[in-house]
Amino acid sequence: MKAEQLLFESVRSGLKSLYGLDTSTISFQKTRKEFEGDFTLVTFPYTKETKKSPEQLANALGAFLLENNAQVQAFNVVKGFLNISLSSGFWLNFFETVKSNSSFGFQKAQSTGKTIMVEYSSPNTNKPLHLGHIRNILLGFSVARILDANGHTVIKTNLVNDRGIHICKSMLAWEKYGKGETPQSSGLKGDHLVGKYYVEFDKAYKKEIVQLIEQGTSKEIAEKEAPLMKECQEMLRLWEKGDEKVLKLWNTMNGWVYEGFDVTYKSLGVDFDKIYYESNTYLRGKEVVQQGLEKGLFYKKENGSIAIDLSADGLDEKIILRGDGTSVYITQDMGTAVERFMDYPQLNQIVYTVGNEQDYHFKTLFKILEKLNYTWAKECYHLSYGMVELPEGKMKSREGTVVDADDLIEVMYNTAKATTEELGKVDDFSATLQNREYGRS
Repeated sequence: MKAEQLLFESVRSGLKSLYGLDTSTISFQKTRKEFEGDFTLVTFPYTKETKKSPEQLANALGAFLLENNAQVQAFNVVKGFLNISLSSGFWLNFFETVKSNSSFGFQKAQSTGKTIMVEYSSPNTNKPLHLGHIRNILLGFSVARILDANGHTVIKTNLVNDRGIHICKSMLAWEKYGKGETPQSSGLKGDHLVGKYYVEFDKAYKKEIVQLIEQGTSKEIAEKEAPLMKECQEMLRLWEKGDEKVLKLWNTMNGWVYEGFDVTYKSLGVDFDKIYYESNTYLRGKEVVQQGLEKGLFYKKENGSIAIDLSADGLDEKIILRGDGTSVYITQDMGTAVERFMDYPQLNQIVYTVGNEQDYHFKTLFKILEKLNYTWAKECYHLSYGMVELPEGKMKSREGTVVDADDLIEVMYNTAKATTEELGKVDDFSATLQNREYGRS
């Protein structure tokens, strides 16, 4: 029952019980911010028939409501205005009834006929989601809802970076140091387990670099020649060749991560209409690179890598395919953009929700797509925002210096619960509501 309806019935009952007045002309307004209360009843219209002053009438009705309506927690009177405060239990029960109604409180404008895709989250499958991802997710999801409310058809997408050298780092570390550990045997969420081995790789890799430097190798060469890095590069090469053993490990560990991601997304209350995987779109990207070569837009360098010169556009030379034939980030992003417009021919615009450290990357991406003569390239928009940093600096997943998303959600929930209990806001909650755990209802 809506609050106004509940109060209407109670006030009508009070007027009839106290003064024999039967009326249906009862209306409420939201209590002004400077006063305590949720809803306000103006008592002046009833003074003539009840033969009571506004203040007397308001106090009598307030007392009646407090005694006869368990959902009314308190009242106060200001010059004949009856300000009514509803209990926390009422509001919680109210939210329970509307949370499954996706259209509640949502007024949508007339259709604009425009279809906009909004990309957000875009995680890597070598680590769990963290505070930076939460900011990205909530920003992208909110923008999608706002665009939808303004009459656009919105497609919410997630681009999962599920391949590449960073993914191989977790895989190689698990293969070397994992001893068969699984989410079930460790008690860890799958994404947390995989992230653990991403950190383990970084520790072992740094030790190898130090050893090589002590032997007289320069830092730059040591980073390239470290045995672990060479093994990673070989694993990536085997992955792109379709090696059965590598693909089996990749599928297993990515499966652990996806199960973990789903739990976090549910806790945040967000969803997606379409999920793209870079393990698929990088192939489309390679096709785009080949087309660019045939058009003379791209060129092959002495080391076999493929590049484009964008210096005339105020940018730099950009490598778009490595010398060993493996793709880089922009290869995948070109393929993903092309595939999205193939999947949704009605698409008018793509909004990429990505931090400002990728500003240059997107300028380069959009310029390349434009030079490839994709008419929609100018409709690609980078929604850039400031990155989240800790007091000690930028978060680094490989070093384990991140604020984990699941931990943050749990802390916020427990803090809110403790504060609410301390203030006595749950005193009138049912046992079921008091014991409900966040994200597990």
